[in-house]
Amino acid sequence: MADALLSPERNAIRYGIFSAIGMSIYLVIASLFGFASNMSYSWLNQLVLVIGICMSIAHFKRVRHDRMPYLQGFGTGIMTGIVGSVLFALFFVIYVALFPNLMEELREEQLFGFDLSVTIAFLAIVLQGSWGGMIISLVAMQYFKSPDHKPLQHIE
Repeated sequence: MADALLSPERNAIRYGIFSAIGMSIYLVIASLFGFASNMSYSWLNQLVLVIGICMSIAHFKRVRHDRMPYLQGFGTGIMTGIVGSVLFALFFVIYVALFPNLMEELREEQLFGFDLSVTIAFLAIVLQGSWGGMIISLVAMQYFKSPDHKPLQHIE
């Protein structure tokens, strides 16, 4: 894929896949070391998402020769978060199907208790990643916005 033809959507899909792979690797490592059922470690997934979104926006800006429209950069960050969280949630569903003891541990230790199902966990992962991705994108775009972006001087 030529970088000159890179669209916000293609860029978001690329880095969303990278983010999902990173979060999936973290889940496997956390499961191996026995702390995957402890939800207080899920912030590391958000850290992986922060890195993926920032890399996505930075790459898109670099391809555009530092002339990136604000909404296109914001959109690529949001789409990166959505793609990454949906793919990671799908991986989680497959992982729990292969290793059901993780779901049992989550049911025993977490807020939802025995009402926690795979569907609720899937939706929670997607919502957490999507909303987190939107907030991360909003914050990251304050750093990555074009240098000629001028704040509003006065209201008439």
